[in-house]
Amino acid sequence: MKKISTENAPAAIGPYSQAIVAGNMLFASGQIPINPATGNIEAEGIEAQAEQAIKNAGEILKAAGTDYAHVVKTTCFLADMADFAAFNAVYEKYFTEKPARSCVAVKTLPKNVLCEVEVTAYLGD
Repeated sequence: MKKISTENAPAAIGPYSQAIVAGNMLFASGQIPINPATGNIEAEGIEAQAEQAIKNAGEILKAAGTDYAHVVKTTCFLADMADFAAFNAVYEKYFTEKPARSCVAVKTLPKNVLCEVEVTAYLGD
């Protein structure tokens, strides 16, 4: 197994890695809308927070040598299912290959953000 780490995505805020490569698969930790340059939540509203969280996931994909097109599964967490349509409008701009997905509402997310996005990607043979 190989750890993936990039300064272009938020540092882990607990005892975990940004991502792990196992064989030809990348398993990324969930990304919340932290601006990696400042370490702060600056985005307001579900659209802006979704953009930042998905861009953070994209930087981890990039650090592993892949991109959104190779994502096979996402798990998305929303603080409020009423944000589902607005979240989807942002999500579909990035995940154009339509990977498998779970999307659930949860009671509370870290730092009280509105969304979190986790990706699993195929790195090839």
